[in-house]
Amino acid sequence: MPETFQPRDPHKFAAALRRFDEENSRDPNSEIVSGISHPRELLYAQRLSDRVLRLCPDAGEKLRLAARCQHICRWQSPRENYPMTRTGYLKWRADLKKFHAEKSGAILRETGYDDDTIRRVQDLNLKKNFPADAEVRVLEDALCLVFLEFQFAGLAARSDDDKMINALKKSWVKMTGAARAEALKLNYGGREKTLLQRALNG
Repeated sequence: MPETFQPRDPHKFAAALRRFDEENSRDPNSEIVSGISHPRELLYAQRLSDRVLRLCPDAGEKLRLAARCQHICRWQSPRENYPMTRTGYLKWRADLKKFHAEKSGAILRETGYDDDTIRRVQDLNLKKNFPADAEVRVLEDALCLVFLEFQFAGLAARSDDDKMINALKKSWVKMTGAARAEALKLNYGGREKTLLQRALNG
């Protein structure tokens, strides 16, 4: 099916995506895919963008922008900078959302976007009005599916069963029926499949 999406200003839209990718390409952490090393956050942004479009092929400009910058420059605020407690974890997550929103806002402003567009992209970054906001739901579905497809196995390898089952339950509750159906189509290893089944069976 041909691409029908047309941003209001194609040059500005392309410039914003390019700037997001330039920032994420600086990630010192890497991931190997098919024998090729990729900056981790650049790869993550591309995967998230792809998943958003698979869930919502007619996604608008602001949602597409938000998907590409959702975790922008995440390595600049590592988990290790916060106490290794539940409170420390929650503070890290809250601060990260604000950091990403501020970073994305600065780049959008630099590339010529207006305040209304910047505010909307930041609201999506911050997942405001979830689950009432339909675009935020698409983004959350995409985030959960990227986690399940690309991060689940690695996290499971270094976490105990109870922690993983709890994480899976939390993700599942946030997902729409359509996203859950997509999640069940993904290829999982034996342990991951067992963990998911245990999480879904309560």
